[in-house]
Amino acid sequence: MSAAARFPRPARAVVKVGSSSLRAPDGGLDRGTARALVDQVAAVHARGVEVVLVSSGAVAAGLGPLGMRERPADLPGLQAAASVGQGLLLHTYQEAFAVRGLACGQVLLTPDDVVHRPRFLNARHTFDRLLALGAVPVVNENDAVATDELRFGDNDRLAALVASMLGAELLVLLSDVDGLHDGHPSAGAPLLSRVDDLTTLEPRHYGPSGSQVGTGGMASKLEAARVAAVSGAHTVIANARRPGVVPAAVAGEEVGTWFPPARRRPDSRKLWIAFALTPRGRVEVDAGAVRALTERGSSLLAAGVVGASGDFAAGDPVDVVGPDQRLVARGLVAYERADLLRVRGRSSEEVARALGPAARPEVIHRDRLVVVT
Repeated sequence: MSAAARFPRPARAVVKVGSSSLRAPDGGLDRGTARALVDQVAAVHARGVEVVLVSSGAVAAGLGPLGMRERPADLPGLQAAASVGQGLLLHTYQEAFAVRGLACGQVLLTPDDVVHRPRFLNARHTFDRLLALGAVPVVNENDAVATDELRFGDNDRLAALVASMLGAELLVLLSDVDGLHDGHPSAGAPLLSRVDDLTTLEPRHYGPSGSQVGTGGMASKLEAARVAAVSGAHTVIANARRPGVVPAAVAGEEVGTWFPPARRRPDSRKLWIAFALTPRGRVEVDAGAVRALTERGSSLLAAGVVGASGDFAAGDPVDVVGPDQRLVARGLVAYERADLLRVRGRSSEEVARALGPAARPEVIHRDRLVVVT
């Protein structure tokens, strides 16, 4: 590792590129940018780093052939564009990788593939075999069949979950901005080179999606960085059109914004519990509960709960937030919202009297909870 490098060279990296970075001025797929990206991935691969490419762009690639000028607002329109565009996108990558003597394999995922444990393990085995064979997996959400109720939401989150699934040491999120700025870039706000604590960020660091063809934005990238950090991976957010950005990021050079990983990586089952599903609600806890969760690794008890919101049932994933509304943990809740509100602030004995002796004493057991602050 160079003395100036931010971190050691990873053995395995996940690189994600967004739709806005792959869109040509005419609204179609920018094949030149895609080929340039492949050049960079191939250069990293040649240095012995296994690379997984998570690529948006299927919907954008399908707009032109279908005579669409803008991203459809309706789900069937999105699915139709993705169906046409996914083949065009993969063909572009296959041709470009073949020129460089590399094979690439398409992996289309849905949330079921990371939510259900057997499918999660099967997907991981597929990735591992592709990488062992020297191929570059090209990943996207299966947009042609995904529904609003069952989708990752954006490929930033998908890329972070893939990095977590595969134990990658680095997640590179390529965007149309240079990284995270201390305010709006158009106002001249400086680029933040390093962010150690995501909880210190304020609303000015978040912004709307800058593209009419993408679904993400800085907020989704910061959430992806949080997932990666808890999973033990470094994250770099950088500009996709910067020459040589992927080799530079993988080499640990000072490019974009760097988010170091957390000190301890939970086991893979906890990561799966914490991040595979979209939280269905929020559980608000007091300062004592925050300390118990973060400092002692305790389970969450009803005594520390002060409120709850959302439509969640027993077994659903929820966010746990402190008195300042900052995210503290995620986990699978043992009670439905109505029951939790009935017993909030009560002792375990009072919970048993209110809900019956079969009620679990823990609102979220520590084995089903991951601290993410």
